[in-house]
Amino acid sequence: THVCNHLFVAGYEAPDLPDTANQLADRIFSTVYMGTVNSSRETCARSCQLAAQIGAKHMDVRIDSVVAALVSLFEMVCKRTPRFRVDGGSFAENQALQNIQARMRMVVAFLLAQLLPWTRGGTGFLLVLGSANVDEGLRGYLTKYDCSSADVNPIGGISKSDIRRFLRWGASNLGYQVLGEVEAAAPTAELEPLRNNHVQTDEEDMGMTYDELTIFGRLRKVARCGPVTMYQKLVHEWRGVHSPSVVAEKVKRFFFYYAMNRHKMTTITPCYHAENYSPDDNRFDLRQFMYNIRWPWQFRKIDTLAERDQ
Repeated sequence: THVCNHLFVAGYEAPDLPDTANQLADRIFSTVYMGTVNSSRETCARSCQLAAQIGAKHMDVRIDSVVAALVSLFEMVCKRTPRFRVDGGSFAENQALQNIQARMRMVVAFLLAQLLPWTRGGTGFLLVLGSANVDEGLRGYLTKYDCSSADVNPIGGISKSDIRRFLRWGASNLGYQVLGEVEAAAPTAELEPLRNNHVQTDEEDMGMTYDELTIFGRLRKVARCGPVTMYQKLVHEWRGVHSPSVVAEKVKRFFFYYAMNRHKMTTITPCYHAENYSPDDNRFDLRQFMYNIRWPWQFRKIDTLAERDQ
């Protein structure tokens, strides 16, 4: 039944049926690499190779002109020119220039989804797939209304660690060898200029690793830990690896950003729930975005426990 549904969506009718999965992907799957001057040639090449191995129709689109148009509009209205951090800009300027790129990708993706079938002589529209994972949702490491905003997110309920394991499995078992290169590459948003030996990475931006986020996420959701309980568990689990004061700072940093960015989860794209650690707790319970980001009682308690445990 599922195969019949896929063929129907793809517009196949007997005897015109696909012989391979690549032929089916060519009919229903379109991919687009929306690069800017801040994007690397390596990332662009991997996207092209992956699309070719899957069989998807692929486009390489530069969105610098769209980004520049918005920056020019801001300059005309405010008579100020924002700069990136590496060029001497403030935190606010740096974030705004990154967010423009991220949000334009959402706009371009929905435009292409709506009109690509028309350009190919077809009817209807395509669904936009999101690409934000559980850990990015937990930490809030995503721009509101960027590539995390879509019609459905197939990986929105899966942690980065599990995704990386799946990529390694797919490279070995599905014949998509480039997935191994994707998994081995350092995760990066590529939204800041590549200069002065500055290379933007997700984990440096977040102030924590994806492996740590996976642990925080499982303890928060599966073990139902709050800040104090999480510290009490991790101070024992990470004994010999981190001192109590370091554990305390890591836990407090996680919950600070977790609370600060809950507003992003109120508009997050529906995802396929494959695990029990998803941060999308309840689509109709939006109280989390009102959390006090300073967690006054919990953080004071953690400091007291950490001082005792030193």
